[in-house]
Amino acid sequence: MHNPNFSSGPCSKRPLWNLDVLKDAPVGRSHRSPLGKEKLAKAISESKRILNIPDSYLVGIFPASDTGAFEAAMWTLLGPRPVTALVWESFSNGWANDIKNQLKLEPTILKADYGFLPDLNSIDWSNDVVFVANGTTSGVKVPNWDWIPADRQGLSLCDATSAVFAMKIDWSKIDVLTYSWQKCLGGEAAHGMLILSPRAVARIESYEPPWPMPKIFRMKKNGKVDKAIFEGDTINTPSMICVEDYLDALSWADQYGLDKLCEKSMGNLNVVENWVERTPWIDFLASAKEIRSNTSVCLSVISDKVRALAKDDQSKFLKSVSSDLSKRGIAYDINSYKDAPPGYRFWCGPTIEEADLTAALEELEKAYNEKIKVL
Repeated sequence: MHNPNFSSGPCSKRPLWNLDVLKDAPVGRSHRSPLGKEKLAKAISESKRILNIPDSYLVGIFPASDTGAFEAAMWTLLGPRPVTALVWESFSNGWANDIKNQLKLEPTILKADYGFLPDLNSIDWSNDVVFVANGTTSGVKVPNWDWIPADRQGLSLCDATSAVFAMKIDWSKIDVLTYSWQKCLGGEAAHGMLILSPRAVARIESYEPPWPMPKIFRMKKNGKVDKAIFEGDTINTPSMICVEDYLDALSWADQYGLDKLCEKSMGNLNVVENWVERTPWIDFLASAKEIRSNTSVCLSVISDKVRALAKDDQSKFLKSVSSDLSKRGIAYDINSYKDAPPGYRFWCGPTIEEADLTAALEELEKAYNEKIKVL
């Protein structure tokens, strides 16, 4: 059966997913009951094992998806050192704005336009550095982890929500990393994962932020990191249905293994690359192959006829094409992000099958060619 779900969040469920996988969810039970704690602890331990996270790192479940987890990290850790924020799409821009306007830390902001990266070799690593591993709204990822020095003085804070389980992470270069369940594994929304290195833990225990700290960000107890949070004793109440669904997604991921999940996503990108190569009116938004995302694949229409239109008219025309595919049940949610340049965006993470992507691209081409005739 054809799967038309190409949203970049919440993303497509795993192949063959159905509601029966939730039958053992402890609905109506406390998350602090022995059963609830067992399930939450398993979600943490399985995440850590499958992702090859070092034993010395802490992994916890936080409210409000990746956003909540990353905000908790920034509000808890930032302040003792200068901060550099790397910006090349909407969400990284949001982190920079929060650092500047909410925490009042006057960060150095290294900014690049959509499709590009800032100069990663110009970073002052005496600073704490905030960045995204993959720009979900720009289709641009960091090419590798070599640009992060092993002997850095500052902390590296990485939002990896659309990278984890589809791109390899060099944990030696990571002090803080966050992700959400609803991206590469197709889990449900509203829960985020926060991963802390020993260096990040040491920062939390040695530093007291000067601003008021919301309860859902508080990770310290009696001057030390509250380890219970990172063993499944969540700060607030999680959805046990969502936890059950995440456990199912983790079981599916474990059957594949991390290497094959990454290969599956790269295979999906290869399908798009082959289509772009033979399709004259489309190109990648990413400016270079080595920074091309293999999850949130963003495409730009380069037809002179379309580019001659005003930006609003470009967007209107392109949306008319995607609307046609959506109405026919061929491809849902493929418009570019609202703040990004007009174009298309296909989620190509490991829950997507190559055959479904191939079929959707073929139909996109047909629909575009029909509408361009009368433009």
